[in-house]
Amino acid sequence: MDAITARPGLTETDLAFVVGQAAPDSSNPSRLADLIREDPDFRKAMIGDEKVLDRVLSDEEVFLKVSPALFFEVLLRGAFKEMEASTHTVERSGRSSIPVFDTSEVTSLLRRDGIIEYLADMLASFTRIRSYTVPVRVRQGVRRRVRYNDMDVDSLLGLCANAGEHERFGFYKRIADVCLFTSGMFPSYARSQLAAPQRGPGRIRRRRSIEDYETEGCRFYRLAEEHPTASLMGLTGVFGLLRERFTSARKPLTFIASRYLHSKRRHLFGAHGG
Repeated sequence: MDAITARPGLTETDLAFVVGQAAPDSSNPSRLADLIREDPDFRKAMIGDEKVLDRVLSDEEVFLKVSPALFFEVLLRGAFKEMEASTHTVERSGRSSIPVFDTSEVTSLLRRDGIIEYLADMLASFTRIRSYTVPVRVRQGVRRRVRYNDMDVDSLLGLCANAGEHERFGFYKRIADVCLFTSGMFPSYARSQLAAPQRGPGRIRRRRSIEDYETEGCRFYRLAEEHPTASLMGLTGVFGLLRERFTSARKPLTFIASRYLHSKRRHLFGAHGG
C-alpha cells in the first residue's frame, strides 16, 4: 500500500504554480510560498483563488505542471465555493434529477480541518491503480497465486483477511476510500453494475449498490479510526468525520465529476473496477 500522510505536502513546483497564478505580480513569491506551507488559512485562500481554478481547468497539460494532489485540492476548493453559494445538491434517481437541500451539511464538512486535503490526496491515489499477486492456500500443501488490485473492494477484503494487525490499517483505509471514491465519482457505476463472480478460492465479486458502498465505507472508516496507526498519523478525527458524514463526503466528489471533469474521469482514473 502507498505511504500514508496526515496532510499531503505541496511540491516546490506546486507552490510556484499557485503563487504564479494567484499573485503573478508579487515582489516576493518565495515568501508567499512559505506562507502557503505554514499558514492553513493562507493555503486555503491561495489554492482557492479563482485564477488558480481557471488555469487548472483550461490547461490541457496541467498534470505536467502540478501534482495530482494539488489538482484535486484546487477542484475541491472550487466546489466548496460553488456549493456554498447554492441552495441544494442534485441526486440521480433513475433518469430523474432530484434536488436535495443539504449544501449546508456538505460545506460544513468541507470546512473541517484536514478534510479537503484528505479527499484531494485520496483522489490523487486513484490515478495510479496497483495490482498484486499473492499466494493463497487452496488446500494442504497447495497454493495458488491470485491477482488482486487496489481498486477492487473484494480484492482488498481478501488481502486484509490475510494481513497482520499492523498491515490492516492500510487496507481498512483503502477499502473505505474505494467505497467513497466509487459512490462519489462514479455513482452510475454503483447503480448499474451486475454481479460478476470471479474464480479463486473463496472470492466472489458481488454487486454493490450506493447503499452497500456507504455501509462498507462507514464500517471500514470506523476500523481505520480505531486502529492505533490512525492516531499516530493524525487521521483519527478525519476518519471519524468521514464515517459519520459519508453521504455528505460523497457530494463534492460527484460535484467535481459532473461540473469540472465530465468525460475526463475515465482518462484520469483509468478503467474503473470498484
